[in-house]
Amino acid sequence: MPVIFFDIGATLADALVEPNGSLTLQPRPRVMAVLDALREVRTGIISNPGPGEGAAARAAAALHKVFPGRFTDEALVHWGVKDSRRIFAQAVASTGGAAADDCVFVGEDVQERAFAREAGMRTAAHPVFAFAAMEERPVFRTRIELADGLGVAELATAVNKTEAVVVQIVSERLVLAMVTTQGAEALEHAGFTVNLQGPVDGTVAFAIRDDQPASAAESLADAPHEAPDGIEGRSSTGEGGQSDDAERRATEKFINDLLARGEAVFEGEEPTPSTTHVIKREDDGRLTARRLRFFH
Repeated sequence: MPVIFFDIGATLADALVEPNGSLTLQPRPRVMAVLDALREVRTGIISNPGPGEGAAARAAAALHKVFPGRFTDEALVHWGVKDSRRIFAQAVASTGGAAADDCVFVGEDVQERAFAREAGMRTAAHPVFAFAAMEERPVFRTRIELADGLGVAELATAVNKTEAVVVQIVSERLVLAMVTTQGAEALEHAGFTVNLQGPVDGTVAFAIRDDQPASAAESLADAPHEAPDGIEGRSSTGEGGQSDDAERRATEKFINDLLARGEAVFEGEEPTPSTTHVIKREDDGRLTARRLRFFH
């Protein structure tokens, strides 16, 4: 039976230290709905409570206050730094017999997810993708194009109904996101153009950023739009060349797999009944995959 472990800060909740030293957690958007859907699944915690005596106790108290009746199996709650595979291996061992690849770690930090995978776990970058990780369905970086009559507010409504998370609003017509194929289909049905770019966990070049609840979408649309560092193959940590190569390799593998399965054709070729993507060679030589629109 699968076991899903969550990080807390910036994944399950945002943390606030009160003047009296106590800790308050505010659940992040869509988290409660995900946890409701996972009621029949064993869940645990892998999180760093911070320094200081009593930090773990304060974190545990805050966790149980904001998520009552959840994370009740104390054996599956692990407090400590996530700077190696060690704590993740301990979490797997605490399940009482679950195989490592039956365990999922959900966390926003790419390096922590890499350590979890070193321990044999599956990973997800956002709670919305917990089921996808359980079912070994990939999550992709994607560019979403907004047509006339469909703005950021409409996209937020569509995103919140499916396996998709907005990562960055680049302009009034372009949004970067994470999606599963199910999420891509749902957004296509809603009228958006979805261009898959490669797997999220296949590259360090994609900066995971705070997603926004639907109520904040319109205010974001009114804010100045700047293409941030960490987007389009450039790492915000200054390792752009290495990250660019990693992204290219991951995208090429994804495209090669599509072609090998007969699910993609190159731009200009006639699609077949099994075609799901069209492959385009960009001016810089890169290959990109565009998902065909869904009409049914």
